Amino acid sequence: MVAREISPERYARYTRWALWSLTIIVVSGGAVRLTGSGLGCSDWPNCEEDQFVASLEYHALIEFVNRLFTGVVTIAVILAVLGSIRRIPRRPDLVRWSWGLVAGVGAQVVLGAVLVKTDLDPRFTMGHFLLSMVLLWNAVVLTHKAADPRPQLAPPRIRQMIWTTGSIGSVLLISGTIVTGSGPHSGSNKAEVAERLPFIVRDVARIHAVIAIILLIVVAALWRLSSQAGLKEIARRAQLVAALLILQGVLGYWQYFTGVPVLLVAVHITLASLTWISIVRLQLTARSRTT
Repeated sequence: MVAREISPERYARYTRWALWSLTIIVVSGGAVRLTGSGLGCSDWPNCEEDQFVASLEYHALIEFVNRLFTGVVTIAVILAVLGSIRRIPRRPDLVRWSWGLVAGVGAQVVLGAVLVKTDLDPRFTMGHFLLSMVLLWNAVVLTHKAADPRPQLAPPRIRQMIWTTGSIGSVLLISGTIVTGSGPHSGSNKAEVAERLPFIVRDVARIHAVIAIILLIVVAALWRLSSQAGLKEIARRAQLVAALLILQGVLGYWQYFTGVPVLLVAVHITLASLTWISIVRLQLTARSRTT
């Protein structure tokens, strides 16, 4: 599966595969929740207590296919680990970050089992998504280090704004999971099974929107300052984050005022993952090779 010795270029491809497989499973996991298939399989690791494979029932198949895709993610992560060990020249930092993916995927498997056993408790659902975002962060860092790009040296003010962007972006993700945990899409097709968080959706959605607006203002200012300073790569990445935030804002209001339709929520989840990846990449742009 992995050559005895692999080049840096080939290893960089392995890390990109790991990153995008982890991104896809976030989207497929969202599809499970939005179709009410979270309890399509009532047991773990078997779909049912006495059968490993799902029946032909709609919800069971969706949940089971999502579980099967975990195998693709596992293969990608194994390749990232083995590749880091066999990469020539070998770099200890790549080995460490690749093992971080193993730890994260293992934790996700355990948390997924807990989710099923607790009938999709929204607090564990939040944790499941946020752990996915931690995994994406790890994968982006690994991909960035494997590519070994030339860093841009930025003045302290811009580095501080980049750090602020990451911090607010993290808060935005957490607030988004609270909105989701309070909303109508519990992940179960049995309304009486999956409880929701005890918050009024309108109130937490407003808080989420305010955080997004603050983040957009910071990113827009970063874009302007980095452009003026001639930091083209930082400006380009800030521009991408700003564009994604605007798109997310439009989509967020659209889904709020149209009754939170499933398709729009699915797009929102996908864009949230891409926005987070872009924010992490922006964070890494101004860092030196020694960080």
